[in-house]
Amino acid sequence: MRTARHLRTRFRSRAAAALTALALPLAALVGLASPAEAATSATATYAKSSDWGTGFGAGWTIKNTGTTALSSWTVEWDYPSGTSVTSAWDADVTNSGTHWTAKNKSYNGTLAPGASVSFGFNGAGSGSPSGCKLNGGSCEGGSAPGDNPPSAPGTPTASGVTDTGATLSWSAATDDKGVKNYDVYRGSAKIATVTGTTYTDTGLTAGTTYTYSVTARDTADQTGPSSGSVTVTTTGGGGNPGPGSTVKLGYFTDWGIYQRNYQVKNIVTSGSASKLTHINYAFGNVTNGQCAIGDAYADYQKTYDAASSVDGTADTWDQPVAGNINQLRELKKKYPNIKVLWSFGGWTWSGGFGAAAANPAAFADSCYSLVKDPRWADVFDGIDIDWEYPNACGLSCDTSGPAALKNLLAALRAKFGSSALVTAAVTADGSAGGKMDAADYGGAASYVDWYNVMTYDFFGAWAAQGPTAPHSPLTSYNGIPIAGFNTDAAIQKYKSKGVPANKLNLGIGFYGRGWTGVTQDAPGGTATGPAPGTYEQGIEDYKVLKTACPVTGTIAGTAYAHCGSNWWSYDTPSTITGKMTYVKNQGLRGAFFWEFSGDTSNGELLSAMSSGLN
Repeated sequence: MRTARHLRTRFRSRAAAALTALALPLAALVGLASPAEAATSATATYAKSSDWGTGFGAGWTIKNTGTTALSSWTVEWDYPSGTSVTSAWDADVTNSGTHWTAKNKSYNGTLAPGASVSFGFNGAGSGSPSGCKLNGGSCEGGSAPGDNPPSAPGTPTASGVTDTGATLSWSAATDDKGVKNYDVYRGSAKIATVTGTTYTDTGLTAGTTYTYSVTARDTADQTGPSSGSVTVTTTGGGGNPGPGSTVKLGYFTDWGIYQRNYQVKNIVTSGSASKLTHINYAFGNVTNGQCAIGDAYADYQKTYDAASSVDGTADTWDQPVAGNINQLRELKKKYPNIKVLWSFGGWTWSGGFGAAAANPAAFADSCYSLVKDPRWADVFDGIDIDWEYPNACGLSCDTSGPAALKNLLAALRAKFGSSALVTAAVTADGSAGGKMDAADYGGAASYVDWYNVMTYDFFGAWAAQGPTAPHSPLTSYNGIPIAGFNTDAAIQKYKSKGVPANKLNLGIGFYGRGWTGVTQDAPGGTATGPAPGTYEQGIEDYKVLKTACPVTGTIAGTAYAHCGSNWWSYDTPSTITGKMTYVKNQGLRGAFFWEFSGDTSNGELLSAMSSGLN
């Protein structure tokens, strides 16, 4: 992606909040109950927050159900062999074999009557806790220790499946003190709590596959192990793409949350979320031959208030994952058909791929560890590589050799496996002897689900005196400055190299490129330099250009505009519709765009792309 990378560095400290929590008034220490007394007047409830198969996120909530304050708490439980806690927050967690103990921190041990506190952790394995004790007594608030959570409900069965809904039924769980209710999960997201053993899910997407499971809660709110899962595919078309089905993908940039103020929530408010199948989160860094965090503050540290959050719930200062990644998690809960890939590289960070290509296996290991980090493994469905350009020149020149891209993607596929998405953004240079001829794109294609062909930025004001030319021509035209610099040339050349059509996505720029000092309307005019732009000279968002410099005409399947001395080219809903017709006629996998913030507040460009692919 040619768009400039604006990095931000943010630091925050939890120390201040921790010190505030420690500053308890002396009066709060009067009349505290002893641990033995607390055992009969408090409960501890276990719940999973996420589950990714080999690991999970979970936590305990301690509630003071008595009439006097608690001065401290200790929760104990047993996990079966093979299940363990790997990291924890807001409690000191230790173990002796399979027996686990969590003690309060200095700042959260005191609980007033009716108050509650939670601590969380990430774990490995798939087991459920048993033998819970709170301050030596029962986690249900009684005096007898060792009360167990309920059993697993029966695996749900589905009936009444329609385009937009399905009814689930399951056999009841058992518990020595009675089952209170059941939590119903769609994927890793809890979607309902019911008292019976049936639930009807509605508002689903046609032609989409969903996975459901159920857990039971007893009268003390202890959660038992999960049922088996059932997979349900709604009737009708559209929805979550399977092999060979249409891709509608957009790039979300981590730096867009700053000056552009485009947040994940805007994907929802613009109406765009319902029109997508995939999001590429850009960008992770590539440095020292490894995948690395691009902007920690934007990625997982920035906290959102309720008004700015996708789910309307404010982040807390100490939650383990906030930022864009948590907002993407909330987006996926609302729109479970959307898949999210973490994209690494980009124009600025492609220089790191040379070192990665020297040891592809080590690079793949580092990427897998980051993308599948237990803190956000449920968010990312795969990895995207944006190398500009293998064995060719971009911001810098790479000399890794023609096989480097193939070797890198082969290593990623081997590490991530067949169930994860592995994709790549690739050149659209269809010229003879150009960038596409510098690497084995045909051989590398066998390791990816698809290529995102960057069919934009063919021409721009880096050639300051012109000639003016549309930056995203669909086809060639008389007077085009460079032969092979158009979308159709790129697509046909990839096909000739053996890349299947259903592994190619056509790219759309949600922005324009322009010159100033231009006197003629038609392309081919001279210029004096780049036109002024909001964030960078020579480039401007579509949402600005559509009114600031309306379309003068079209050429080669895209639009251009001449206003005053400025000359711009950009795609419109009409030209995007034409390009989507090309996608279908060529049998391509779908289309993608760079990037969300360039569209209008009601997502008119994405609407044209989505409807054009239906």
